[in-house]
Amino acid sequence: MIRTAAAIATTAATGLLLAGCAPVESEDSFVSEAPMASVTGEAERCINTASIRHSRVHDDRTIDFVIGSRTYRNTLERGCSGLGFEKSFTYSTSINRLCAGEIVYVLRTVGGQLDRGPGCSLGEFVPIEYVERDIDTMQR
Repeated sequence: MIRTAAAIATTAATGLLLAGCAPVESEDSFVSEAPMASVTGEAERCINTASIRHSRVHDDRTIDFVIGSRTYRNTLERGCSGLGFEKSFTYSTSINRLCAGEIVYVLRTVGGQLDRGPGCSLGEFVPIEYVERDIDTMQR
């Protein structure tokens, strides 16, 4: 089964909170463009592809998957060149599940045609809730 997903952005981490509800910065100085979120449960290795309502690519390492009323954040171990720019990806699986370690490919438009770009390995799927921010705080 081949799926194509357009996306928007978010960060994933496997702690109790995503760096105090802020985007995460790792050893390689990566700072996610994903909205702040808090972790709401244990990470899962796989999700059912038939249940994915939509996905949002936030940057080269962060994809949020919406399944029913829940959102799962997946943070790729390494950056996936072009993913944050194109905001879309594709994958192929022979089972009805998408799991950590599987490869997703950047889906890019080249000369008006869709082209499969670099492949990148998925991380675990971490259940999250977006953190609402006070408008006054956002304007500072």
